[in-house]
Amino acid sequence: MANLRDIRRRIKSVKNTSQITKAMELVAAAKMKKAQNQAVAGREYADSLNEVLTNLKDNTEEESHPLLEQREGGKELMLVISTDKGLCGGLNTNLLKKVRATAGKNCDYITVGRKLRMQIAKAGGNLIADWHVGDPVPFNDAKPIAKFVTEKFLEGDYDRISVAFNNFVSTLRQEPWVSQLLPIEADTLAEKRAYEGVGQGTSKETDKVSALSKDYLFEPSAEGVLDKLLPLYINFQVYQMLVEARASEHSARMVAMKSATDNAKNMIKDLTLEYNKLRQAAITAELLEITTAMKAME
Repeated sequence: MANLRDIRRRIKSVKNTSQITKAMELVAAAKMKKAQNQAVAGREYADSLNEVLTNLKDNTEEESHPLLEQREGGKELMLVISTDKGLCGGLNTNLLKKVRATAGKNCDYITVGRKLRMQIAKAGGNLIADWHVGDPVPFNDAKPIAKFVTEKFLEGDYDRISVAFNNFVSTLRQEPWVSQLLPIEADTLAEKRAYEGVGQGTSKETDKVSALSKDYLFEPSAEGVLDKLLPLYINFQVYQMLVEARASEHSARMVAMKSATDNAKNMIKDLTLEYNKLRQAAITAELLEITTAMKAME
C-alpha cells in the first residue's frame, strides 16, 4: 500500500498534468473557432463559383476539358490530410482506417501532416510528396498542392486523384472522408459538397433552379472561361478540405483535452480520499499507541 508521501506526490503530479491539459484545451478551442470561421467565410464564394460552373457546364460539351476526362485505369494518387501533432483522440486512426479501406492496390500517396505520413511509410505505402500547411490555413498554401496534383493528372501519371481528410460536422463529431478530386465529374461539377460550409449538407433543388435561371455572357467563350475556372475550382476544393481537416483537428483535440482534464480531477478526488483515509488511520494508530502506553503506566 502506498504511503502518505507517495500519494502526495501523485496528487501533485496529476494536478500539474491537469493544468497542462486545461491549457491545451483552451488553446485548441480558440484555434477551432478560427478554423470554423475560416471555413464559413468560404460559403458565399463557393455558392457563386458553383452557380457559374453550373451555367458553364450547360454551355459546353461533355468532357470538353482535360480535367473532365474520365479515364479507364487503376492508377490512383491520394492526398491524405492528417495532423502534425497528436493528442486529438482517434482522429488520425479513423482516417487511416478509411484510407486503407478505400485506396486501391496501385495507389500512391501525397501527405499533409506528419502523423499519417509516418503510418503510411511504415505500412509500405509509396509516398511521392509531403507538404506543410500553416495554421490558420493560408489560401496560398493550397495552390502548390492543387497545381501538383493537377499536373500529375494532366501528364497522365495517374487516372484518378482523391483526397482523404476529416470532415468537420460538429465539435463532437468528425467524419473521415474520401472525395474524388480529379477527374471532375460533370454530373456533380457544380454541386455543393457536404464539406463546404463546415459540415453542411448538399444544396437544395431550389438553389440549383435559382442558379440555372441566371443568364451569363462568356467572353471570349464558355470553353475559355471554363479553362481558367476549373483550376481555380480545384484549388478551392483543396483549400476547403484543408480547412475542414484543421477544424476537425482542433475540435478533436479540445474534446480530448477536456476529457483528460475531467479524468485528472476525478483522479485527484480519489487520491485525496485515499490520502485522508490513510492519514486518519495513522492518527488513530498513534492515539491507540498513546492510550496503550498510558494504560501500561497506571
